[in-house]
Amino acid sequence: MSFNAKKVKDDIVFWIRNWFEKNGKGCKGVVAISGGKDSSVVAALLVEALGKENVVGVLLPKGKQFDIDVSYALVKHLGIEYKEINIEGAYNALMEQFNSVLPEIRVETVTNLPARIRMVATYGVSQSVNGRVANTSNLSEDWVGYATRYGDGAGDFSPLSKLTVQEVKAIGRELDLPDMFIDKVPIDGLQPKSDEENLGFTYEVLDKYIREGIIEDEAIKSKIDRLNTINQFKLKYMDCFPYEPEEEDVFKGERQMGIYG
Repeated sequence: MSFNAKKVKDDIVFWIRNWFEKNGKGCKGVVAISGGKDSSVVAALLVEALGKENVVGVLLPKGKQFDIDVSYALVKHLGIEYKEINIEGAYNALMEQFNSVLPEIRVETVTNLPARIRMVATYGVSQSVNGRVANTSNLSEDWVGYATRYGDGAGDFSPLSKLTVQEVKAIGRELDLPDMFIDKVPIDGLQPKSDEENLGFTYEVLDKYIREGIIEDEAIKSKIDRLNTINQFKLKYMDCFPYEPEEEDVFKGERQMGIYG
């Protein structure tokens, strides 16, 4: 299966422009910048679609971020405005509160809290600059649930959610992004291991399975299938009770409002 990176890139740019025309005319595109391929590609797409003067990057270190120089290099390369907000104080304050009321703090809380704080900060910036927040998730990460719900999995629009990691990289090259942004080892910035080390398989293996259904290692296939199944809920807004009022109740309410006789 061939992937036409130029056509897809052009289609995404057109889609972003159209989305803003309908959902945020005159607004800026706001994106959390990590320096990795996804935020780099999304930021570059926004620049092409909206113009660099209409894009704001948000840098969100937690204390000292060892690779934040890559984020600085990206915003400089693209020529976009950026805001830097260190989330360490907010994280520590919440953890202090949790420690005071919870008998046990699970590792999931510790792992996902920074991502959710980062999205709160990103929306805070966005609403203050008249912006719309770009989600930076890709299909590969979503497939196995490697995203935090209402953290990096949130946003107002998502340019890359239907593209695999390999396809995102191809889009990045089509945008003439330097290799340092496209090929940066994917990490979440919160722990020493890379994404692939945490997952136990490479994105290349995952992407081939997603697009071609081909995978050689049965153990890895089983793991991917299990992760895909248990993380389906992350890809939906939320399940809602499907209540439908009885027809008699509807008419009663309408009569009370004077709609009927």
